[in-house]
Amino acid sequence: MSYFDKELDAIKKANIYRKRELFDSELIDFASNDYLGLSTNKKIFNKSCRYLTKQRYFSPKASTMVNGYHKIHKKLEKLLCDMNGFEDGIIVGSGFLANIAMFESMPRNNDMLLLDENYHASGLMASKLSKGKVGVFKHNDIEELESLLIQYHNKYNKIIVAAEGVYSMSGDMANPKIYSLCNKYKCMLIVDEAHSSGVIGKNLNGWFDYNNFEIKENHIKMATFSKAYGSYGAYILSTKQTISYLENRAKPVIYSTALSLFDTAYAYFAIRYIKKNKQKINKKINKIQNIVKEKLNIDMPALILPIEQNTNKSTKYIQQKLKKHKFLVGAIRQPTVKKPIIRIIPKLNIKLMSFKAILDIIKHTIKTKEKI
Repeated sequence: MSYFDKELDAIKKANIYRKRELFDSELIDFASNDYLGLSTNKKIFNKSCRYLTKQRYFSPKASTMVNGYHKIHKKLEKLLCDMNGFEDGIIVGSGFLANIAMFESMPRNNDMLLLDENYHASGLMASKLSKGKVGVFKHNDIEELESLLIQYHNKYNKIIVAAEGVYSMSGDMANPKIYSLCNKYKCMLIVDEAHSSGVIGKNLNGWFDYNNFEIKENHIKMATFSKAYGSYGAYILSTKQTISYLENRAKPVIYSTALSLFDTAYAYFAIRYIKKNKQKINKKINKIQNIVKEKLNIDMPALILPIEQNTNKSTKYIQQKLKKHKFLVGAIRQPTVKKPIIRIIPKLNIKLMSFKAILDIIKHTIKTKEKI
């Protein structure tokens, strides 16, 4: 008996079928979230290996709440707090687990959680585990958010608002007015900085840094090591009280094995590399953004370039067409996005000549309205 034949057939007919694929290593990678190209940095790799070889053991062995908390975890947490201006922080296994940790544990009975409708799927899923009431506001719609806050701010013990620093599919930033609204109505503000940390801001620290916002006790920053930092895992930064609460209530913190020591070490040395080279990195990012503006007349605030398509079929067609030119891009379809997109990530370790070439192909396709 085949249990999922009908479901898989429906997925295939809708042109949203997915499968794992080992792509040709000769393809120029414009698909991954390795924004700064640090996944190929041998100096960072070698530093991480040398650090680990000096340790008594090489894996975390247990939850951080048992005896899996290693000094490299603590060193990285301190580095992140110092750089971002937060009191305390905690490392978790992934961004998915970080959102579950926060949204399952923090909103209690008679609390309210309000999420931007484009918040990551892990947050939307995790919100269903919440004991509090959950609401969604239209993407970056400040008027709707304020209307909800006026309606609810005296009704619930606390309100938590969640947004993303840079949205992973649309590439746009969270409206900065969210910051002042949350301060005005005394709400907690969670900002998922997975796609903004290491990419925007004078110090490349993300959305808070980009907007030069003062960090206050109602603010929480969550971000991952698996994008700009070229590693794996995630972290949550906030007050000592909030981090202590997560240590005592967040199931992914209590019941998951601590992040691998290699991934932690790699993230630590990658962040130090970014801190040291922030001016050079910012210049490269600005140059890429200027090329996009010149070629496509599109303002790209971070390093995500989405090109909207009419159909799933055309999205896959353009992805295959670009592969023939030795370029790999993301073909993003439902349910990840409402309308399908070609998603291009102009990684800093790719030659500008290759980036200009892929933009020329995209521009020609748009101009000629190539039929699929």
